Amino acid sequence: MGRRRIRSRIQKSHFYTFRCLRPTTLEDQGPHPIHGPGYSRIVHCNRPHLHLSKPFRYRSNYVSTTRYNMLTFLPKCLYEQFHRVANFYFLVAAILSVFPLSPFNKWSMIAPLVFVVGLSMGKEALEDWRRFMQDVEVNSRKANVHKEGGDFGRRKWKKIRVGDVVRVEKDEFFPADLLLLSSSYEDGICYVETMNLDGETNLKVKRCLDATLPLEHDGSFQTFSATIKCEDPNPNLYTFVGNLEYEGQVHPLDPSQILLRDSKLRNTAYIYGVAIFTGHDTKVMQNTTKSPSKRSRIEKRMDYIIYTLFVLLMCVSIISSLGFAFMTQFHMANWWYLQPDKPESLTNPRNPMHAGVVHLITALLLYGYLIPISLYVSIEVVKVLQATFINQDLHMYDSDSGTPAQARTSNLNEELGQVDTILSDKTGTLTCNQMDFLKCSIAGISYGVRASEVEVAAAKQMAMDFEEQDEDMSDIPKTKNKKRGYMKMASKTSSDFELETVITASDDKDRNQAGIKGFSFEDNRLMDGNWLLEPTPDDILMFFRILAVCHTAIPEVDEETGKLTYEAESPDEVSFLVAAREFGFEFSKRTQSSVFISERSSSSAQPAEREYKILNLLDFTSKRKRMSVIVRDEEGQILLLCKGADSIIFDRLAKKGKTYLGATTKHLNEYGEAGLRTLALAYKNLGEAEYSAWNSEFLKARTYVGADRDAMLEKVSDVMERELTLVGATAVEDKLQKGVPQCIDKLAQAGLKIWVLTGDKMETAINIGYACSLLRQGMKQISIALTSSEESSEAPEVVAKESILMQITNAAQMIKLEKDPHAAFALIIDGKTLTYALKDDIKFQFLALAVDCASVICCRVSPKQKALVTRLVKEGTGKVTLAIGDGANDVGMIQEADIGVGISGVEGMQAVMASDFSIAQFQFLERLLVVHGHWCYKRIAQMICYFFYKNITFGLTLFYYEAFTGFSGQSIYNDSYLLLFNVVLTSLPVISLGVFEQDVPSDVCLQFPALYQQGPKNLFFDWYRILGWMGNGVYSSIIIFSLNIGIFHVQSFRSTGQTADMNAMGTMMFTCIIWAVNVQIALTMSHFTWIQHLLIWGSIGAWYIFLILYGMLPPKMSANIFHMLAETLAPAPIFWLTILLVIAATALPYFCHISYQRSVNPLDHHIIQEIKHYRIDVEDERMWTRERSKAREKTKIGFTARVDAKIRLLRGKLQRKQSVLSTVSGTSSNDTGPSSNTQTQT
Repeated sequence: MGRRRIRSRIQKSHFYTFRCLRPTTLEDQGPHPIHGPGYSRIVHCNRPHLHLSKPFRYRSNYVSTTRYNMLTFLPKCLYEQFHRVANFYFLVAAILSVFPLSPFNKWSMIAPLVFVVGLSMGKEALEDWRRFMQDVEVNSRKANVHKEGGDFGRRKWKKIRVGDVVRVEKDEFFPADLLLLSSSYEDGICYVETMNLDGETNLKVKRCLDATLPLEHDGSFQTFSATIKCEDPNPNLYTFVGNLEYEGQVHPLDPSQILLRDSKLRNTAYIYGVAIFTGHDTKVMQNTTKSPSKRSRIEKRMDYIIYTLFVLLMCVSIISSLGFAFMTQFHMANWWYLQPDKPESLTNPRNPMHAGVVHLITALLLYGYLIPISLYVSIEVVKVLQATFINQDLHMYDSDSGTPAQARTSNLNEELGQVDTILSDKTGTLTCNQMDFLKCSIAGISYGVRASEVEVAAAKQMAMDFEEQDEDMSDIPKTKNKKRGYMKMASKTSSDFELETVITASDDKDRNQAGIKGFSFEDNRLMDGNWLLEPTPDDILMFFRILAVCHTAIPEVDEETGKLTYEAESPDEVSFLVAAREFGFEFSKRTQSSVFISERSSSSAQPAEREYKILNLLDFTSKRKRMSVIVRDEEGQILLLCKGADSIIFDRLAKKGKTYLGATTKHLNEYGEAGLRTLALAYKNLGEAEYSAWNSEFLKARTYVGADRDAMLEKVSDVMERELTLVGATAVEDKLQKGVPQCIDKLAQAGLKIWVLTGDKMETAINIGYACSLLRQGMKQISIALTSSEESSEAPEVVAKESILMQITNAAQMIKLEKDPHAAFALIIDGKTLTYALKDDIKFQFLALAVDCASVICCRVSPKQKALVTRLVKEGTGKVTLAIGDGANDVGMIQEADIGVGISGVEGMQAVMASDFSIAQFQFLERLLVVHGHWCYKRIAQMICYFFYKNITFGLTLFYYEAFTGFSGQSIYNDSYLLLFNVVLTSLPVISLGVFEQDVPSDVCLQFPALYQQGPKNLFFDWYRILGWMGNGVYSSIIIFSLNIGIFHVQSFRSTGQTADMNAMGTMMFTCIIWAVNVQIALTMSHFTWIQHLLIWGSIGAWYIFLILYGMLPPKMSANIFHMLAETLAPAPIFWLTILLVIAATALPYFCHISYQRSVNPLDHHIIQEIKHYRIDVEDERMWTRERSKAREKTKIGFTARVDAKIRLLRGKLQRKQSVLSTVSGTSSNDTGPSSNTQTQT
């Protein structure tokens, strides 16, 4: 019974006019008809054991996000590995190598394949193990579950079954989809935060059935038994149909009684609920999709390159087989040492066709080194090391939560550098749900001297512009007076565009020193009771009282500090209450029918508690865009206090209430330009008779049972909210997550498009758009929406499609006809409209319009719609998409996008578990893309191109030698050389290229965001560059073979007259290849560390060490390589001279190409490298700053675009002021001219 004693006595549902009565829960309208397909679920409450047998056997509450399990790992992983064309080829080659036709030892083919595939499978296993451990963490959470006899005990989430009664405490997550039975509140309501599901921060009110209200403590469930018949598992978050059979009666159920998994209990001590859906049957898991296996675009294109190499392989193999057939038929008889009189089947001159076909298999194996077997494993190693650097980047480490960035899969590192569109969740991703009260307008006077972030940035940019103009004009002596006049004029008019505010708020550090969360207001005229000295203290008093009384918040005492905190449906209300408290009007207590305000008129006066009786509350809705409260004060005066959107309030003002309308409108425009969220405040005095007459009509509407109830309530409310008197307006700054505006600005400068997909209401989404500069003043908003008449028509889908298509067509035409180069458009659409816009016959027109807009905001979207929009952008544009979110409602789009990024925030780990990369804050996305993405893309692209170069260089020498020896199928290289080439001697340098290469340092990447566009434009992995590297490989192979044959074949290479045999020639040629390919990679690199030097030159040294050690083995093991280097090659000077000649000849084409490109057509990073090399950035900082300002993509979103728009506005004002002054000056000179002439004549 202890729990019963702490039950709150406030029936909080009475605060809400449109939700407080039973008709809205359908309980009085009879049970739902539950029959037919889709409505077969039966839940025996408090009897979970009944669900263990057929026909039930519902899913357990265990949740898995892994790709494999113990049974599927081996077959699925092997399929994925041999789905790669190169691996499949080498599998076939390894099988063929065991037969006599193979020109190599079988282990030289099998060993590399086992090594490559095994390493890749090990990496996959490790990454999936990490996902498994995160699943274990979630499944091991514990909840209080009824065992028997009224006793509750802790049980892991994964062991909760359908039918279990669960008790959830305050601030805990719901472990399954529950039916609310009762709560700590007397009327059975509870507050639920669904931010993890739909992105909304507003608390939702849930209410149990009256029939289950007596189940108020643990002992009540000793004999509790009921049956639920409801819909089957489905992904619809906002619908639920079912009936509860309890104590012989059937009660209808609706979504207001359902508590969804992963939402959180707030402001409620505890609730009791029964599990309806568990595990993968829950609605949040129904909205997720299978964890997909993603491949980057570079890897997909790499397959096409390998297909090209296969074509090359087939061509040279066919040429080789035709050559062998020709030699067999026409020359075999002359080769006596092959005993042509006793021909074998493979060398029979009478059957050359058979010989040629059989030789084709040998040739395919011999030239297989054109296909780089170690390419995949080298890329896997490089990507794992790149992921390690991402994980250990301290610049992406969140010290507050101790959370580092994490690359959960390394398959997509290079994809980070090719992103075109970012699709972002809003709540918890962009925002931290904190508003700061910054400015206000009261009685036509603007208060608050602290500048917003937009104002500070605009003023700083203007100051820099003036400074640059000052320097430029100082070089022109003739315009000195004009310059002085211009600057003087600028200083005179600075107050017009609020540059002076920057002086009082100089930097971000000062801005954050206020110390009061939600209150950044600075103006002594209103603080410490000084408002009593203002010209209109009565209006200011009414303004403060509206802030303190007109809300639905609930005060709570912080147990640690003893101070009051506020729980409200929106962060705006919290900021208003904090502001009212700081002004001396503290909301201290709420009862069932009253609110109490502790009012202090001055800093020295004692606070006096005043009671305001709540008569009616007209709640805020997205349609009304306002809220009002009707109260009776202690003097008996009845007041209507109202706050809402200025466009709504201004239309409802009385003629006598518009005294401050002009000045307030001007202030609201200024606040809007400064990026602040605004609301207008008004009031109305009511007489007893007027209120009584209205209240009787209101009660009739409120108690009406029918579909028109809400419309009747709205109509009656509208009558009351007229003839208002304007008091003023508020301006709050939406506190985004740290660094969000700067991050979005940098991403926009990098040329990325940013869409916001949120489950929040349209007004909130638009305000956030303004706060993070996706929207700004002057941007033309295209809102696509359906009217109520269209939704209620006889054929709603047909009418809706026609309406949407017409809106899209008109909007596209408007964009096409726009002539202003600075014009920017924003597309805003809600979830209902999006349902039709995503239909097959409309979606591509919708996408075309969205792509033409600077920013896109989709609000009230479900998790499924988020995934569908992401798929549309990905498939419709054909470009790389990145989805970022932090809640379970974002899992669908995270998995659907090419790259999914999860934010490990306060909403659980679902988004992180489904993501490819995880970060702690949105601001880290800038570094993840602009730095790591840029580096990884260039590293992987250069690495793959180099891989094909070195394998073509090596593989074609085999073809040339075979042609030189009559297409005999003989390899010039020892089998051990072939094994070492890809696996050891050339693999480590290319790995160092993929891991350590930097075209520019990280700070330069951030300063020059336009460098990022090299990835989306695919400058380093297009066919021009790929074929160029292949051509370089063909050239190098020809040079190496021809020089070695020309030098060693026709003459002796030792002073003793010794000529080169095949083994000496092969060793010599292989040495030249090792030198050529390693020098080439050294030329390719822009950034060297000691590791790269060690691996490049160490690989060359390792080749000589191998020759020495292998040559020292007994002849039985070393065979023809016995003392090859020490005794045969090293003593010959021509050996070393040939190496130098080959190096110079093979490096020449690349050296000429890069010299020409840097001199005639340099890329952006070439210019930056030159500036950094000659330290011009240090010697001429102004030039460096100017280059930085130029190095950004033209964009119409982001903080910089917003500041540019502000500057254009200020310059327009400046020019108008200058023209006025010029006109006045000209008029003055004309007036003084005649008098001076008269005086002269006199």
